[in-house]
Amino acid sequence: MSITKPVNPFPQHFHIPQHLKEPSPTGKDLLQNERTNATFDSNLLAEHIHGKEHLERQAKILPHLESEPAFDKSRHHYLGRTDKFKVGLAKEKRLIQLVNEKGWDLKEAAMAEWLVDFRAAYSVHKTMFLKTLENQCSPEQRKLWYEPASKYEIIGCYAQTEVGHGSNVRGLETTATYDPNTEQWELHTPTLTAAKYWIGTLGRIADHAVVMAQLITNGKNYGPHPFVIPIRDMKTREPLPGRIVGDIGPKSGFAFVDNGMLILDHVKVPHIHMLAGFSSVDRKTGQYNPPINAKLSYATMVFIRSGIVQNAGLVLARSATVAVRYCAVRRQFEDKDVSPGGGEIQVLDYQMVQARLFPVLVQALACQFTGRQMLQLYERNQANVASGDVSLLADTHATSSGLKSLCSIMASEAIETCRRACGGHGFSLASGLGSLYADYLPTVTWEGDSYMLTQQCARYLLKTFRDIKKSQNFKPTNLTQAYMASFISNKTSSSQITSPAQLRDPSALATAFARRAASQTSRIAQSQDEGRPWNSLLIDMFKVSNAHGQYFLVKNWADVLETDAVLKKDPKLRSVMDTCFALFACHTMQLHSAEFMAAGVTTVAGHQLVEEEVVKLLSEIRPNAVALVDSWAFPDYFLNSALGQYNGDAYKSLLDFSSREPLNGLTFNPRWREAELVVGEGRPAKL
Repeated sequence: MSITKPVNPFPQHFHIPQHLKEPSPTGKDLLQNERTNATFDSNLLAEHIHGKEHLERQAKILPHLESEPAFDKSRHHYLGRTDKFKVGLAKEKRLIQLVNEKGWDLKEAAMAEWLVDFRAAYSVHKTMFLKTLENQCSPEQRKLWYEPASKYEIIGCYAQTEVGHGSNVRGLETTATYDPNTEQWELHTPTLTAAKYWIGTLGRIADHAVVMAQLITNGKNYGPHPFVIPIRDMKTREPLPGRIVGDIGPKSGFAFVDNGMLILDHVKVPHIHMLAGFSSVDRKTGQYNPPINAKLSYATMVFIRSGIVQNAGLVLARSATVAVRYCAVRRQFEDKDVSPGGGEIQVLDYQMVQARLFPVLVQALACQFTGRQMLQLYERNQANVASGDVSLLADTHATSSGLKSLCSIMASEAIETCRRACGGHGFSLASGLGSLYADYLPTVTWEGDSYMLTQQCARYLLKTFRDIKKSQNFKPTNLTQAYMASFISNKTSSSQITSPAQLRDPSALATAFARRAASQTSRIAQSQDEGRPWNSLLIDMFKVSNAHGQYFLVKNWADVLETDAVLKKDPKLRSVMDTCFALFACHTMQLHSAEFMAAGVTTVAGHQLVEEEVVKLLSEIRPNAVALVDSWAFPDYFLNSALGQYNGDAYKSLLDFSSREPLNGLTFNPRWREAELVVGEGRPAKL
């Protein structure tokens, strides 16, 4: 039985006269013309980006969501925090019901979650809580917690961040002290700054938490480990004794999620509540048994961060879709040089708009291809770890850390770039970009602050560089080692860009990006050898982590162009993908010109070639811009944007959005001598 009632969109408080029409050519006409003039089939690229199975699954699931009142997104922008949270909880419950009613599998359920597109009360349960239990439970613990959690019989969260510690996990203050005499753990919040904070799903919903705490046994601290702690009574939903728990209050975004805080006052739980998939403590003696490899617990982080990279691509593509479509519909000013008297031109024809939007468009593709590759690498690494092979773990972890930082910052900045490109209308929540920005921003800081996180990547790059220099017959086993070894063995060779043809050559561009990253690593290593302290090199480490990540983005895309069977069969599709790839690489080189010059990849003349090539590439992409964003196949329901609709009916949608503002249903009394505020509500006791 459904738990929801039919909910109509907010009623209109005024109506737009039917005789008012959009002047010709209309937004619909303009977008149709863009699609007709494209040089490739956007449906083929959509299949290349997502895969046929994904598109078919989307077509299957979408109609069920559009017809469900619990998933109606048209009302969201008019709601306050409490109402949004209720709507979010109803969405979570109804989605689980629908999955069971329709018999959807895990991929179909994930598709529904993605299309509904608003994280709510179960968000962390579905990701961090379940993934941690899946990876770190013993067989007995799986039955206790993972199995009921996967059926939503218990709802959990992942409590790591504290008021005083976020990125520095080693510095967490919450303690878990084992007593062999009672065979119990005592979880405790010893200081104010040890309070768990920002924990999604914890505030009002979670009844269990995976709590990261300093493991202390036999008087020795073994560092942070995960413990499953009951938080609320399963019947009354009230906090259990020794737990102070609640929502942290209003945030800049994420209004549907109950980010919470937790204080534990000497809470005791049985021995089995320490997750023992990797390490364990002997129940009788309290002896600590370490994991085979101390970095095995990185698996969950690698999975989450790889997903962040791919999601960054979707956020970039979504932002570009809204902005490109709207800028193709919007017309401003005449181009008196080209067509005097020809009427206003499309905003998308302005080179300055292209220079802002088209890089976002191609960044989305770069993140998509690398995100896909990183998830495949994660799966391969998991299979290796299961057989005792941890050789890929360090590289996968370091690269995923660097890419998480690079791609999350890139995506957050791109949303704002696209919003500004939409002019004044971009500031309306009807654009869909303001709320997307507010809800995406936490990604830059959660799962590792994106500025601090680059140290993990840089530390690995430096270690790899030094290990290769020490070895006489080094044989690379991954991409990082390969480009480092190539640089060290042929340090004086030139990868210099001297002709426009090289800026269209995927192999030459990948080599250029590899040399830049290796050269920067070499300079940091030299600075360390000269005695410079770690903190004085953090800016350089941030840059080298980004350089490493950008190499991976370029290399993975270059490999797709080289090996993909679909692109080989379709020269039109291959041509537009070559252009997009070249713009991504050249625009990145343009942004970081000093680093490429320092690495000997470009000179002043070479940089001028890059500048000129970027301008050419913008004009080449222009005829295909709308078709390129169409290739992401985002339904209007998913975008939830008046400006980004497929049919181009932006202006009518904006006016309809305005007509439903609840404020328009009230009449106000502005006379300052009278205490009454809303006409008919009477005079308040006091202003």
